[in-house]
Amino acid sequence: MTAGLILLVLSIVVLLIGSAFFSGSETALTAASEARMHALARRGSKRAGTVEKLLHQKDKLISSLLIGNNLVNVLATSLATSAAITLFEENGVVLASLAMTIVLVIFAEVLPKTYAFGNANRFALRVARTVRIIVIILTPLSWGLHGIVRLIIKPKNTDDNDREEELRGMIELHGASTTDAEKREQSAMLSSVLDLREVSVDEVMTHRGSVEMINAESNPDGALRQVMESPFTRHPVFSGKPENIIGVLHVKALLRGLDKAADDDAPAINIAEIASTPYFVPETTPLIDQLQAFRARREHFAIVVDEYGDFRGIVTLEDILEEIVGEIDDEHDVTLSGLAQQDDGSWVVDGHVTIRDLNRALDWDLPDDDAATIAGLILNETRTIPVPGQEFRFHQTRFRVLRRDRNKIERIRLWRETTSAE
Repeated sequence: MTAGLILLVLSIVVLLIGSAFFSGSETALTAASEARMHALARRGSKRAGTVEKLLHQKDKLISSLLIGNNLVNVLATSLATSAAITLFEENGVVLASLAMTIVLVIFAEVLPKTYAFGNANRFALRVARTVRIIVIILTPLSWGLHGIVRLIIKPKNTDDNDREEELRGMIELHGASTTDAEKREQSAMLSSVLDLREVSVDEVMTHRGSVEMINAESNPDGALRQVMESPFTRHPVFSGKPENIIGVLHVKALLRGLDKAADDDAPAINIAEIASTPYFVPETTPLIDQLQAFRARREHFAIVVDEYGDFRGIVTLEDILEEIVGEIDDEHDVTLSGLAQQDDGSWVVDGHVTIRDLNRALDWDLPDDDAATIAGLILNETRTIPVPGQEFRFHQTRFRVLRRDRNKIERIRLWRETTSAE
């Protein structure tokens, strides 16, 4: 074998190594975790910072890697064909094409990409600086390639909805791919954070029928007795009729007022005077906006009103946080028998239980677009006020009304029906 042929073979090997480098770099940099690189860059990793810069100009990165990869592949194939013709004459073209196809697929595509995909973050950090230099060198060619592509295909910008759907998919995939209960709970919490834009205040508020209120005309002793028997620290104060909310009484304000009145031998305190100014919010406010409003105002409690300004209920910071982390129980919470499983596999649920809470507790998927509570779902689907004993079937669930107080459905029995496919 002559020295020229040996040099030719060595050149082909070097080009194949270059092809493997470009293929592996492309896979690693596109598969690398942007969140991981961002965290490393925040900690001072210069290589991670370089990866971040490359990922921020992904079009230029891909173009440069493709140009480099195709360039070395074409050169390697040309040199191999030249060598094969020298050795085998006319048959050299066929042999070179067959051999280079096998070699390029195995050693320049499959092997480097498989390794890079399995070690994406580590590989990306290793090749980041070299790839950065290559991108800078090939930038003029990348611009020219970009211009041609834009003439043929008009790029479509990714909107916020696409990004949110992608994020939801990643969260669901993470939760579905693990059997760890803690990780599943974390996935559910992350998904709930995204839901805050779609859930409005009226879906999580405490309805006015369940709100404990204090009459502004009450005497201090009566108000103190009512507050001490209640598990809550804040109570709406009404004047005349319950719909006329004039303030919010905090238990500390009441105790301070009683203490001051006792020390100064002053006349009895006025409930309306020590109550704070109420904070009213529309029932259609998205939870994400209400959470930000609570933070900005340093509030924990709001009065919910409808479009006519009528009192609908109350919403607290805890209500919103529970949408993210699930039910929060403390030593003062009152446990309600809102949901109970029966021996026959059915469930007895109070009408005021929200559909979201029921879905979360039982892992069901009842729709909550047009109704917030189980009773509301029955009314919306049946378009009537059912009497006790009536049964309905919709959304793969059987509903039987157990108790009704005037026009209010108080208790329902539920059976989950399985489809034939299940």
